[in-house]
Amino acid sequence: MRSLDEMLALSPWTQDIAPAQMERVRSTTVVREFEAGAYVCRRGERVNAWIGVIDGLVKLTCLAPSGKSVTLAGITAGSWFGEGSVLKGELRKYDVVALRGSQIAFMPEATFRGLLDTSLAFNRFLLMQLNERLGQFIGMVEHDRLLDPDARVARALAGLFNPFLYPGSEPQIQISQEELGYLAGTSRQRVNQALHVLEKAGLVKVDYSLITVVDLEGLRSFGA
Repeated sequence: MRSLDEMLALSPWTQDIAPAQMERVRSTTVVREFEAGAYVCRRGERVNAWIGVIDGLVKLTCLAPSGKSVTLAGITAGSWFGEGSVLKGELRKYDVVALRGSQIAFMPEATFRGLLDTSLAFNRFLLMQLNERLGQFIGMVEHDRLLDPDARVARALAGLFNPFLYPGSEPQIQISQEELGYLAGTSRQRVNQALHVLEKAGLVKVDYSLITVVDLEGLRSFGA
């Protein structure tokens, strides 16, 4: 299991900030553990921290009054998210749920804004992060409306290997078919079928709760 220091070492935004700033990040960031299925944050809460996934996997999800839910994104270990809500000072617009046991870092808003006010490198990182996240969500809308389930699974899996949003990713990812189904917006059974198709195409290798990406670019363009 990664430590906070190990995660910070992998985070691109830490490479060019001053030692005093790094010390403040370490001393003020709170680390908490969550069991699978637990709410890390709830929709409607005041946003007072920037969030990082040290270890585990979480999903950003919305639930309609009818009971229908939609998963907006999956956030893997090494990733930070929620900067838009901190910047706007708004109430959280989605739930954050742990898909498995997860260790989560909460950087206080004051520390986040301190970096924003004093670090050009941090500002550049946030600009790139927001741009990458926007591209991710535009792609999700496109995939949901234009692609068949096999291609949606391929794109959902490929999206977990964005080197900017998910730094330090290995070619392998521990993820269950049910978890991948949440991200692709389809059932576990349909994910199973799709993975067989992708494996036959030479794009992935599938083991129990472990997927090895053989051809990332092939996954990204599958079904195009």
